[in-house]
Amino acid sequence: MSNTSEVSKGDFSTFYPVQTRWADNDVYGHVNNVTYYAYFDSVINRYLIEVGGLDIHAGDSVGFIVESKCQFFAPIAYPEELLAGLKVTEMGNSSVTYQVALFKQDSEQACALGHMTHVFVDRSTQRPIRIDGALRSALELLKH
Repeated sequence: MSNTSEVSKGDFSTFYPVQTRWADNDVYGHVNNVTYYAYFDSVINRYLIEVGGLDIHAGDSVGFIVESKCQFFAPIAYPEELLAGLKVTEMGNSSVTYQVALFKQDSEQACALGHMTHVFVDRSTQRPIRIDGALRSALELLKH
């Protein structure tokens, strides 16, 4: 892990709380790397459901993650309450790329920065479809 991050809270305008859990820690005493992806996915989907109106159970579209990566800057551990900053860095007709940064409550610098790309597909055909309506409007709000 790098000891420094050039990613700060000021780079984001939308935040969600993330509470670490006891089970998130690994044998080294910090949150295991795979758990970060669960945090990122939860934050993104919470936004899509609450702001974008995505119906994950019966909607016509489904978002598939087609690419993901994470840069780690500083360890986090249970118990910590984090803030996750969310923004959109790229948006096409059927795809969108997000950044999700995790911050300790008292820090301006990110502990980790995730990059995730969704491709939205038709639920029945699983072919890419255009991002339209409330979902597109919600994603536009995250462009920063």
